[in-house]
Amino acid sequence: MGSVAPPKAYPGCFCKKTRSIEHHSGFTRPRTLFCQQQDNDNKPQHQIARREIVLRSSELAVAGAIFNLSGKKPEYLGVQKNQPSLSLCPATKNCISTSENVTDLTHYAPPWNYNGGRKKPVSKEKAMEELLDVIRSTKPEKFTPKIVERDDDYVHVEYSSPILGLVDDVEFWFRPGNNPIVEYRSASRLGNFDFDYNRKRIKILRLELEKNGWASAESF
Repeated sequence: MGSVAPPKAYPGCFCKKTRSIEHHSGFTRPRTLFCQQQDNDNKPQHQIARREIVLRSSELAVAGAIFNLSGKKPEYLGVQKNQPSLSLCPATKNCISTSENVTDLTHYAPPWNYNGGRKKPVSKEKAMEELLDVIRSTKPEKFTPKIVERDDDYVHVEYSSPILGLVDDVEFWFRPGNNPIVEYRSASRLGNFDFDYNRKRIKILRLELEKNGWASAESF
């Protein structure tokens, strides 16, 4: 392992040493920390903090591109054939679904009624167009939506995070017949926790849809 020369000292400046970071694959790379002025012309600390955030975000973006953090699309997505419904959630805390039992406070979320807040009911086709419009025009938590599958009663959307490119799978299913109920499932492909991103996303979409007359099918 090669050594890294210490940084030069300059008047009025205090620099932390450059150190080598060893990656799990065996290679090393140097990381140079910030140089902080010690005279009266110091920049405010909040400016330094903002620069650190930008640099670290750039590093995360590069890491996401190298290691392909988008994850693999689950094979169990879609409407289940044995009992028409969307899939249940895994044991991890990064998924919500209307298919879960109402007593499961971690994973359950109530379905929507697209005629629940209207005086004049609309058709399933009209409600589907309203849903697609909201999906295309809304970026919850700055996640970028991509509609990857659409049928008469089903929509699958991939939401990509702004930095790492992490992907969440969000599904919507309109129950058959004249039933105005819409089921949904929102889940992260990777990790065990989502900091409530999936639940927040669904709430943001619902609030937008409520402007068209949608409503939660039940209180929760």
